[in-house]
Amino acid sequence: MNTSLSRRHWLQTFGMGLGGIAASQLLHRDLASAATKRSLGPGVPSGGVINPTHHAPKAKRVIYLFQAGGPSQLESWDYKPLLNEKQGEPLPDSVRNGQRLTGMSGNQAVLPLAGSTFKFNQHGDNGTWVSELMPHMAANVDKIAVIKSMYTEAINHDPAITFLQTGNQISGRPSIGSWLHYGLGSENDNLPSFVVLVTKGKGGQPLYSRLWGSGFLPARYQGVQFRAGKEPVLYLANPPGISSESRRNMLDRLNDLHQLEQDRLGDPGLTTRIEQYEMAYRMQSSVPDVANLADEPQSVLDLYGPDVAKPGSFAANCLLARRLAERGVRFIQLYHQGWDHHGNIPGGMKGQCKDTDQPSAALLQDLEQRGMLEDTLVIWGGEFGRTNYSQGAITATNYGRDHHPRCFSMWMAGGGIKPGISHGETCPFGYNVVSDGVHVRDFHATLLHLMGIDHHRLSVKFQGLDARLTGVEPSRIVTEILA
Repeated sequence: MNTSLSRRHWLQTFGMGLGGIAASQLLHRDLASAATKRSLGPGVPSGGVINPTHHAPKAKRVIYLFQAGGPSQLESWDYKPLLNEKQGEPLPDSVRNGQRLTGMSGNQAVLPLAGSTFKFNQHGDNGTWVSELMPHMAANVDKIAVIKSMYTEAINHDPAITFLQTGNQISGRPSIGSWLHYGLGSENDNLPSFVVLVTKGKGGQPLYSRLWGSGFLPARYQGVQFRAGKEPVLYLANPPGISSESRRNMLDRLNDLHQLEQDRLGDPGLTTRIEQYEMAYRMQSSVPDVANLADEPQSVLDLYGPDVAKPGSFAANCLLARRLAERGVRFIQLYHQGWDHHGNIPGGMKGQCKDTDQPSAALLQDLEQRGMLEDTLVIWGGEFGRTNYSQGAITATNYGRDHHPRCFSMWMAGGGIKPGISHGETCPFGYNVVSDGVHVRDFHATLLHLMGIDHHRLSVKFQGLDARLTGVEPSRIVTEILA
């Protein structure tokens, strides 16, 4: 006797009366939902569950340059001359206001204020302050919106990164790319809708595949990691002795078997499995093509800098991200580790900015000259910021900074973002947000809005609740940074 019937198959077989009642309720709900959609303005067709989109999108795709470890805003985007004036003085209790500290600096008798050793200058039409560490981004500052007032609750790396990537500090939720793939579908039949690139050879806080996982969504919505080397996607190539024709015949026969099992059980997982097999077959030709940077003109390679010749470098991954975007990949996530500078801020920041400054600026320029920046949303930022005091003693050439969730900086560009602006403000000590704070959930709501999605209306039933990327806490679209 077969005891492995799926819930759907059981209902189809035994529960038509119950199904009819449910269908009636769903019909009334969908009619009401359609009326609401019409009232919000026209959307555009999509291949996902949101079809059409809730409103006309400003961005078609996202390239997210995630800087894992928590870059120091005080050495990059948030200029605080007061810290240099008060170098070595203790952080005033009135500024800290009882905020919790990590165990790494919470036992310090004194929290000495630390100014930046790097110079800041104003750039662009609006005089945006930019550190000397980022000359290439300084030259392109009129293309971006710098958000200086980001904040989060998480004070440790894993929950903070998980929060930025999935909307929840506890693992197991779908990542941003998975939500977008689920909601909007794919624009390319031969490549994944969600691709992940990790800078090769960088140390720092570990990265887990669950950060680009699909959580409680079906597995086909998870990100696919591309690696440097001859085999960008593991196990994609045919084994020795297996031809493309043999692989095609095998998939055809396997599809026949799956169809027989599908007719018997009605298991949607079987359909997902064969779809993934077919995608892998198509990717055998599409992945080597998109990963081959050798066909790029020398002028483009020069734009990204000398590291572009090193497979898996941040520069090479930025160029690969542009090639993926050209081919219809909807969400491209780059991870660059090594920003966790509890000590040696001067040396650490120099090295990290050398790796990332030119490629980040080149990506913006490359997209712009191809007419793609206007509908590609580019994001740069980490999981939190760094403290305005030094973790440990300050010397003439060395100091460190602990984790700081109360304020940090990000930038966004293209895809409906107002260019050449700074949004939000922190206090003169660089410790607290004093105006126009942007919470992680606000960031997510704004991202979805730019992609044509009302964040309240993209949800999935999970454990009896309507789960959303932005959760149930209040969140807002940051309209001040929208073009």
